[in-house]
Amino acid sequence: MAPNHFSNFEGTYKNLRPPAAIIAGCSVLGALVLSFLLILQHLQSYNNPAEQKWIVGVISMVPIYATESIISLWNPRLSLACDILRNCYEAFALYSFGRYLIAALGGEGKVVELLEDEYAEHLGKSLLDGLDENHDMDDRSFCNFFWHPGKLGKDLLTIEKFGLVQYMILKTVCALLAFILEQFGVYGDGEFKWYYGYPYIAVVMNFSQMWALYCLVQFYNVTHERLQPIQPLAKFISFKAIVFATWWQGVGIAVLCTFEVLPNEGKFQTGLQDFLICVEMAVAAVAHVFVFSAKPYQFLPSAAYGKVRKETKEAALEIDEENRQKAALLKETSTRVESPRTSVTESVQDIVVEGGQRVVEDVVLAINQAIGPVEKGVTRIQQTFHHRTVVSSDEDEEKESDIQVERDVTES
Repeated sequence: MAPNHFSNFEGTYKNLRPPAAIIAGCSVLGALVLSFLLILQHLQSYNNPAEQKWIVGVISMVPIYATESIISLWNPRLSLACDILRNCYEAFALYSFGRYLIAALGGEGKVVELLEDEYAEHLGKSLLDGLDENHDMDDRSFCNFFWHPGKLGKDLLTIEKFGLVQYMILKTVCALLAFILEQFGVYGDGEFKWYYGYPYIAVVMNFSQMWALYCLVQFYNVTHERLQPIQPLAKFISFKAIVFATWWQGVGIAVLCTFEVLPNEGKFQTGLQDFLICVEMAVAAVAHVFVFSAKPYQFLPSAAYGKVRKETKEAALEIDEENRQKAALLKETSTRVESPRTSVTESVQDIVVEGGQRVVEDVVLAINQAIGPVEKGVTRIQQTFHHRTVVSSDEDEEKESDIQVERDVTES
């Protein structure tokens, strides 16, 4: 009964595929137009590079997702390659959003000061409550990250950065691993079977993504008051909606196909996922136009983002004084702030070069933070073995000396 039902459904799916492709194509076209116009506006009014380079990185998520999904829908043979590229950029987009929040707070230096002030405020309250100062110094322990992240101080920024970078690294590594396993026919995209690599990679990526998002949420909870000028809640919801919709939507479709609620034949699973993403990216593009608008950057809030020029105007006057005419010089000085006009080429160059350098620095920092505890553990193990070796050698020498003394006493 079920195979007959699925065969009938497969025929229906083939009939529905052309109109679905047309709807997806129109949605992708609208998403591309809106996203490229918004990116072009940011590049033309590139007056705050610290923030806008990461905004462009977040906005680019929509056209990349839409393009790869429509290619996968039209040519199912490229579905795995498109899915790998899409997942890799998702990790970079999450990293870009975290860097955007840091830039909106004034940079890492300002964020460290903010977090240390938050820690000092918690410490002051604890001292007023009569708690021991040494006890409050222990509040920087990792356990408080889950309950009181504000007590971590500047360590919260380190945890947040590490959470984002680890997801970006693991996402890339798992994508390459999925490609290798697919070449040997043991990946099994969407198959929850123990002899396929898909369920194991899905579990790892699920944990990594949830941890990265949780780090971002905890950082937002501590700094949301300082982020009010950029309306962070709307940006946060719109971005998380894209990440969660694509990931959990794919997992949900795979589960339904596994339990035969949906047909698990051919490329139906990936086709449905690609179609839904194409439609969702059109909605996301409309949301980005309002949430990540370029209008705030077209008007400079201070002289910090432009060149200050002083203009002095002089005019000669004649003044009558006691029936005598005297020449006078009138000067008027005005200050004008000029917006730094940058070309699209210069903006793209800054995004690629400066943004790439920042990514490399954070990746190196995250790797060092991950290797550091391992090196300390290995060093402690080596020291322990060395200490035991020295102690055992000393004991052997003492035993030999005792035996020699006994021999001497016996001979005497």
